Amino acid sequence: MTQDITSALRPAIVMTILFALLLGLAYPLALTGIGQAVFPKQANGSLISEKGKVIGSDVVGQAFTSERYFHTRSSAAGKGYDGLASSGSNLGPTAQPLADRVKADVAAAHASAPGTIVPADLVTASASGLDPDLSPEAALFQVPRVAKVRGLPVEKVRALVMNTIQHPMLGFVGEERVNVLALNRALDAAR
Repeated sequence: MTQDITSALRPAIVMTILFALLLGLAYPLALTGIGQAVFPKQANGSLISEKGKVIGSDVVGQAFTSERYFHTRSSAAGKGYDGLASSGSNLGPTAQPLADRVKADVAAAHASAPGTIVPADLVTASASGLDPDLSPEAALFQVPRVAKVRGLPVEKVRALVMNTIQHPMLGFVGEERVNVLALNRALDAAR
């Protein structure tokens, strides 16, 4: 009986160790190496540097609170755009805290642009809480505020938004979007 157990146990242990080394070490190292060789920028977080200092990422949003900048979506990730706490709020559509937050965000948006319809992505959070993009409508909604605060012509700021619109991949995969960090960098460069 013990002979049967040991003869069955030995191959199981050997296969477990083999697959642990193969799938837990060799495969991740191979994929990391391929990623670093073929897509180094993306493999390292798509970081954006300015004057040798990292200022953000193409793929992770960050909060802009100054009226001089275009604002991003609300974030439910930690205290806002915290990659270690990436998630939605898990509040359902009937949750009172969510309704109160959206109502306050809509009121704040109406204060800067009375009588206009507020785009949904300015008052709702993305599923991950880290979305770096806005819809073109949400960016265009903010044009009058940003132009007024910066003392720039509305047409010039609107043109910046139109120039930073990213179109769907292959013409049909995804939606049109505006990367807020790229737009705000273009805005700073347009002084």
